[in-house]
Amino acid sequence: MDTKRSVFTLEMAENHGLYLITVYIAYPMKAETRPFPLNAWYAAAYDVEVSHALLARTICNQKLVLYRRTDGEIAALEDACWHRLMPLSLGRLEGDEVVCGYHGLVYNSQGRCTFMPSQETLNPSACVRAYPVVEKHRFVWVWPGDPAKADLALVPDMHWNDDPAWAGDGKMIRVACDYRLVVDNLMDLTHETFVHGSSIGNRAVAEAPFVATHGDRSATVTRWMENIEAPPFWAGQIHHARGYRGPVDRWQIIRFEGPCTVNIDVGVAEAGSGAVPRDGQPGDRSKGVNGYVLNTITPETDGTCLYFWAFARNYCVGEQRLTHQLREGVAGIFREDELVLEAQQRAIDERPDYSFYNLNIDAGAMWARRLIDQMVAREKPRVATIPIEPAGAAR
Repeated sequence: MDTKRSVFTLEMAENHGLYLITVYIAYPMKAETRPFPLNAWYAAAYDVEVSHALLARTICNQKLVLYRRTDGEIAALEDACWHRLMPLSLGRLEGDEVVCGYHGLVYNSQGRCTFMPSQETLNPSACVRAYPVVEKHRFVWVWPGDPAKADLALVPDMHWNDDPAWAGDGKMIRVACDYRLVVDNLMDLTHETFVHGSSIGNRAVAEAPFVATHGDRSATVTRWMENIEAPPFWAGQIHHARGYRGPVDRWQIIRFEGPCTVNIDVGVAEAGSGAVPRDGQPGDRSKGVNGYVLNTITPETDGTCLYFWAFARNYCVGEQRLTHQLREGVAGIFREDELVLEAQQRAIDERPDYSFYNLNIDAGAMWARRLIDQMVAREKPRVATIPIEPAGAAR
């Protein structure tokens, strides 16, 4: 994919990582249009969450009910009975069909009503919406937009989550904030220095230069920190896996895929061991530890989101105890983010007309926002134009 270097990072390189207090064009937090595209795959659940039982979820302001059929396939239906809008998630399953808990109407997994009480003739309009749904990379993905455009090739690549060469696990957090605030947070990891100083952050993150690039659907922020002291989390990981204590070369390669998936290639290696790419050639990370922080943030409503995350690693993959420890440890780190993001959202709600200003460090987040806006704009209905004849034209 053709990429373009972000103009917002040039001063970074010229100033050896010392951020200038340069302010760029502000953008308003309260968008005049819908803040998320509908023609996209959104994670609705971890695969283990969906069983032969009714699970209610809200995706992009649309209420859904999900369940696993007896053949293992998943159904996703509109969570409102055709008759009186009773949430179907408050009903029950009979075989592979949903029974409304109010008047007993029955719907199959395609949303068609198959039974009405006290009458033999079924109203042909009696149906609820069925959503395209697919399982991939341990997530259940739902397409809330035009079903004719639901292309399986557009499911975000999060293969590390079920690749046997990697081990890991994760959780889902419901965060009371606009999903784009989570994307902002992940695209600018300088906050680690100040929010996560006891675990993954240190001054090196805030002081290191970075490069931002972007394509038609993605944006990438790359940061290398050479010959630094490892923060507590990574010092413990490289010592556990390799018995090494000492300076490291650290990397953070953040890749956004619109509208809401951010995969972060992270790790440390022994300083000077060849991990840093040189002259266009990839580095050798064999003397280090490598992980992927996998994030996909589903808009629930305009002001809440479902934050699905996992941490996968390619070292000590057989140590289930380590997998559990890392999941719980990363959950604690993300709890710190959750507190910041919800406080930020409350402040935004109190000042709805305030416009954010952007620094160099916001380059990746700005490209992500721009790509989201472009996806939303492409879904706007085309306005019909009326031809106008010049005044005095012959009739």
